[in-house]
Amino acid sequence: MLNLDTIVAPVTPPGEGGVGIVRLSGPQAVTYLKNSFRSKTKHEEFESHRLYYGQLFNADEVRLDEVLAVVMRSPRSYTGEDVVEVHCHGGIQIIRSVLDLFLAAGARMAAPGEFTQRAFLHGRLDLSQAEAVVDVIKARSERSGQVALDQLEGHLSRKIYTYSDQLKSALALLEAHIDFPDDEVGSLDLASLVDPIHAQVDEMVALANSFDVGRVLREGVSILILGRPNVGKSSLMNALLGEARAIVTDVAGTTRDTLEESLVLAGFPVRLIDAAGVRETDDPVEKEGVRRASSKARSADLILLVVDGSTPLTAEDRLAISQCQIDKTIVVVNKDDKPHCIDSSQLTEFSHMVPVSAKQLAGLDSLCAVIAERLGQDGLTAAGEGLVVTEKRHKEALLRAIASLNAFFEGVHLSAPYECLAMDLREGLNSLGLITGETTPDEILDQIFSRFCIGK
Repeated sequence: MLNLDTIVAPVTPPGEGGVGIVRLSGPQAVTYLKNSFRSKTKHEEFESHRLYYGQLFNADEVRLDEVLAVVMRSPRSYTGEDVVEVHCHGGIQIIRSVLDLFLAAGARMAAPGEFTQRAFLHGRLDLSQAEAVVDVIKARSERSGQVALDQLEGHLSRKIYTYSDQLKSALALLEAHIDFPDDEVGSLDLASLVDPIHAQVDEMVALANSFDVGRVLREGVSILILGRPNVGKSSLMNALLGEARAIVTDVAGTTRDTLEESLVLAGFPVRLIDAAGVRETDDPVEKEGVRRASSKARSADLILLVVDGSTPLTAEDRLAISQCQIDKTIVVVNKDDKPHCIDSSQLTEFSHMVPVSAKQLAGLDSLCAVIAERLGQDGLTAAGEGLVVTEKRHKEALLRAIASLNAFFEGVHLSAPYECLAMDLREGLNSLGLITGETTPDEILDQIFSRFCIGK
């Protein structure tokens, strides 16, 4: 699967900027640079990992740009091959000229993710680390970035390799007793074989369950602010955003459409949605806004049901309550700065009720803490050390491995032949290898790396 050609691509985003970087990787990368780079200082050979200042010229000796160039020789490079990076000015035309220079010299335009794919094929990264490159780039919060960085540094891989080593040891012992009679290798103590794997399966189950938190960190969540008109939904949105994004008036029905903004809450990337007040109305525009609010209530990951704590619940409040999913809803009792008139016993079906004053910016820390708890912060803390599964593919591979090991336990219980037990262990190993890429089919690898952009 390894290509021996030399590839080139810009590794900085398109557009204008102070600096643009063009990267080459492959056996001819250094030669292509030598043929076009001129410097006042003569260099017989480029020293690896040293930055050189000079000018870049095309085949007609026309100067293209003033550049810095660095050579990173194999295997101490991102791809494991000889790599050259040319740091030129970040203009569209200049980047295009530098690319054309190296394409004319014989390089090939890199496919999406091909630099990272070569790093994987040369053993610089395993597959879970390669996938983390995209997550680091696309991280939408500090916490999601840290989880991705931990995975890039191999935290998840090391745990998976620990599981694999345990299974390989058990498999080697079983196969020894399959290939040789007991009088040569001694009798097999199955209990000593099974007990450590039992403990390992418990860890694997916890790791697979961490996907719920990992998905939230990676993809973010949608939080809908729902309630009847004039309970302070838009004021709450503005308070959480820290800016006057939504229009706030005393006129009922001011918000007629959904308004969405992105923010980070307790380390989680969040899409906050302010919806029209829920009530019966004949106004066609407001009616459509209420319909959209109801639709969002069905698809939102979390609902903040806002009620006015200074008045008893109304029929419109009950209409809003009827549209909430109980297990996905936090009741926000707003206007806590006014005398309390609401009967909280009418809201006991909800497990979380938080008093706030959006106007006075009071109670917001408590609300954020409850939101974080509902989004799974406790699960993230329990997982610790970045051991959170963020890819559905990883979770599915773990579940397949767990199923194989449960079949192994059942086989041991039923005194199944050693050959059958060994087969279950091999299937477990194969499933774990899908995470690190050891047993991943080529077509799946192609799908994974096609998600990358050119230059990565």
